[in-house]
Amino acid sequence: MLFFPPCSMPGEVLLWEGAKHSQSWSGDGVDEWAAAKTLVKPPDQLELTEAELKEEITRILTANNPHAPQNIVRYSFKKRAYTPINYVDQMAVHFSLNGNMIPKDSDEGRRQSIRLSTAAGSHCSIFFQTAGEEEAGGSGTAETAERAEAEEPPPSGVKEQKLANQFNFIERASRTLNNPMQWEIYDAYVEELQKMERSKEKEKSKAQVPKKEEEKKKGRRLTSLESQSDDITKISKAAKIMERMVNQNTFDDIAQDFKYFEDASDEYRDHEGTLLPLWKFQYDKTKRLAVTAISWNPKYKDLFAVGYGSYDFLKQGQGMLLLYTLKNPSFPEYVFSSESGIMCLDFNNDHPYLVAVGFYDGNVAIYNLKKATSQPSYKSSANSGKHTEPVWQVKWQKDDMDNNLNFFSVSSDGRIVSWTLVKNELVHTDVIKLSGEGTTMQGPEGLQLQTLGSGTSFDFHKKIDNLFLVGTEEGKIYKCSKCYSSQFLDVFEAHHMAVDSVSWNPYHLKVFISCSSDWTVKIWDHTIKTPMFVYDLNSAVGDVAWSPYSSTVFAAVTTDGKAHVFDLSVNKYEALCTQLVVAKKKNKITHIQFNPVYPVVIVGDERGHITSLKLSPNLRRMPKEKKGQEVKKGPEVEIAKLDKLLNLVRDPETKAGK
Repeated sequence: MLFFPPCSMPGEVLLWEGAKHSQSWSGDGVDEWAAAKTLVKPPDQLELTEAELKEEITRILTANNPHAPQNIVRYSFKKRAYTPINYVDQMAVHFSLNGNMIPKDSDEGRRQSIRLSTAAGSHCSIFFQTAGEEEAGGSGTAETAERAEAEEPPPSGVKEQKLANQFNFIERASRTLNNPMQWEIYDAYVEELQKMERSKEKEKSKAQVPKKEEEKKKGRRLTSLESQSDDITKISKAAKIMERMVNQNTFDDIAQDFKYFEDASDEYRDHEGTLLPLWKFQYDKTKRLAVTAISWNPKYKDLFAVGYGSYDFLKQGQGMLLLYTLKNPSFPEYVFSSESGIMCLDFNNDHPYLVAVGFYDGNVAIYNLKKATSQPSYKSSANSGKHTEPVWQVKWQKDDMDNNLNFFSVSSDGRIVSWTLVKNELVHTDVIKLSGEGTTMQGPEGLQLQTLGSGTSFDFHKKIDNLFLVGTEEGKIYKCSKCYSSQFLDVFEAHHMAVDSVSWNPYHLKVFISCSSDWTVKIWDHTIKTPMFVYDLNSAVGDVAWSPYSSTVFAAVTTDGKAHVFDLSVNKYEALCTQLVVAKKKNKITHIQFNPVYPVVIVGDERGHITSLKLSPNLRRMPKEKKGQEVKKGPEVEIAKLDKLLNLVRDPETKAGK
């Protein structure tokens, strides 16, 4: 009888006990191999002594991952900025192997065990050749086949029912869900919008099919309406020109006076002049607002901007920005409204369509006249460093090193701020804070609190780019530089009340003028602490302005409704013209500006009205021609004329120092 070994699975090694005991491990070759076995060492191996070998060295394992990043940042929607992540996961995965073990009790495990048993039975049937064993094997295979047929999976057409896993917490409602990201929300809205558009297109296509015949009939009417709308947009410019022509005919006498009239009585009075009223500009929506700022456009000499707001703290509301032209006094060219009152404005010299504006709530903004929108193109906010008090003046400056637009602002919060337009956003930089010696006050618990001066006006030097002056509510004038943010070049004890305006002379590099609510106008040399000329106008002075055609002519307006025009070369002591411009009670003049080309000034009051006035010949007198000599003109003549007057009032010590 033949003896067959038991069936073995692939990979198994069958050992026979007879073979195991029949072999003997003895002989000389084995001993020689064991004796010849030596330890191989590299030649540069470090040799240690017995004591060094026995020394115990502690090795500490830490849970920190040396390769973990330390500078991870994530965007915080609460702070609206990128914030560093303090906690970093220190887990390092060295090896990961997905297991392929299946539980025996599962359906898949039962199927696999059946397949393995059938495969083992077929493999063993090759070796068993006895009839009894073949019958047993046949019956076994039949039974397994029946079981397999009984437990065979259902056909592919019928879906297998998925059993719920009681330990799977993903499907439970208690699982914490992550908030959707912004881009996911955006994508969802975009998909929804596309679906709506598709549905609309389908509806249109359905509706257009039965209405094709009607559209053919009404085609002429539709084309005529479209052409009418196009024609209306095209003739807007022509309509504006026609409106100007109608206004010129309506106010023909004023236009003739503006162009040709000269007061003949000036020939009989050498030291007096007059102001001839011309057009009056008013708008229905600005009747209850005061004129808070006036500025002429540097390119279009007939165009000027007016800011409207309120100087009364209890009457704050909306503001307006209007742009008028002398060619159309009946209606403004541009109208902009704002939530807060406009307190100041300034045109950009290189880009005359850009207007910088300061508001009562501390914000600044830039309006673009080319854009057909009523909102500012750029505006500051609380996040971008806006002022905490009203902005009293703004001034455009030269572009920075990267050719970005740049302007400055002054506010009652004591900050002089530089605003730069970078990538369609206003970026602020604090230039200087109006704090000086003795400006600390006693706070709670003995703390010393630093108080800042309240800036009301400022002006930048025409030639020295870094030099500028700042007037304050305390009556002081600070001479500052853009290069020094922590100290002042000089401090002038100028006035007893708030400095309403300060301005450099357009010709002389050392002279500036200031006015105040203490009724005075003062002319200064910035190298001398005392004023050169002082004029008392018997009322609070709201504004003062140098003339663009002479270094010795300036004009001032007072709260009693009068305009004063001085010419120092004609009379150093009194005004050549003091004229009542506003006759109504409870009305004050707030601002005055010279036109850069025409002999015209514009004056604004608290009722929202703008009055244009023409200067008589005595108020714009030029040097007389002498026989046989040419009249000298130019900046050098104007500087020499003002220097001659200043030398008369300078101290002998100052002259010697000069």
